[in-house]
Amino acid sequence: MELHILEHRVRVLSLARPGLWLYTHPLIKLLFLPRRSRCKFFSITETPEDYTLMVDEEGFKELPASEFLQVAEATWLVLNVSSHSGTATAVQAAGVTKIARSVITPLAEHHVSVLMLSTYQTDFILVREQDLSVVIHTLAQEFDIYRDVGGEPVPVAGDESSNGFPRAQHGPSPNVHPIQSPQNRFCVLTLDPETLPAIATTLIDVLFYSHSAPKEAASEGPEANSIPFFAFSLIEGYISIVMDAEMQKKFPSDLLLTSSSGELWRMVRIGGQPLGFDECGIVAQIAAPLAAADISAYYISTFNFDHALVPEDGIGSVIELLQRRQEAPGS
Repeated sequence: MELHILEHRVRVLSLARPGLWLYTHPLIKLLFLPRRSRCKFFSITETPEDYTLMVDEEGFKELPASEFLQVAEATWLVLNVSSHSGTATAVQAAGVTKIARSVITPLAEHHVSVLMLSTYQTDFILVREQDLSVVIHTLAQEFDIYRDVGGEPVPVAGDESSNGFPRAQHGPSPNVHPIQSPQNRFCVLTLDPETLPAIATTLIDVLFYSHSAPKEAASEGPEANSIPFFAFSLIEGYISIVMDAEMQKKFPSDLLLTSSSGELWRMVRIGGQPLGFDECGIVAQIAAPLAAADISAYYISTFNFDHALVPEDGIGSVIELLQRRQEAPGS
């Protein structure tokens, strides 16, 4: 397998919900006019708490400082795993579980904090720029590692970063964070970028003007335990959208593309208090047991909490599995 260190240098930001109006103009530019901003890595995720933005340096320039915008200190590099094993992966679990054993768990054991951004197309692993040498040392035996330079992959020699790094040490177990499962049923979708203008008004409505709807629906009915959650990413020309199945009904059905099975997903939300960026092993806590059980999952980290999406028909067993792991001695 190959591990690619992409060219993007990403900043992670939290936009407070009351400040959304101040950023409507730059966000519309990043959403619909990427050539004007030259931004190649853009992601926005709405949660009940805030809007999480992940943007490269060009995108970051578009966002003016304000009291509503909180910026994580670190610059993050983007990793992506590719496999050339042909059809061998077709029967394996999809999403972040594919890389749990080979990437997520080893990095946690070497005390490297990661963020995850799963999209319709692939999974991106974000690591702090300052941790790159540890990442290369940790994963060099498992992967052929390349660093993308000017669009071309340049091999990285693992032994160049191997001196002076101790082997993984199993220190104190990471904190066990509470999990919740809102009642939303989610779709993971994509869209031909050429047809993005056709859904522009609906997308603007959903992102900028519909954020009060989930609160109104929360008082009664089947959505009593639902949460507002909407994720849109435009990365290297590929679009990925995660939205509530009810929200999907606002969009033209012939433009949004999903898998042939049309599978729906349920969420496992990780964290009772904001997680921060320094703790290691949070993603591994969720991804590792799901991988062991061969359960597909998408994983989206945000500024305050983490979110895993698992197949709807398996949510009960997933919750039971994760709760059992939490209650196990030493967890």
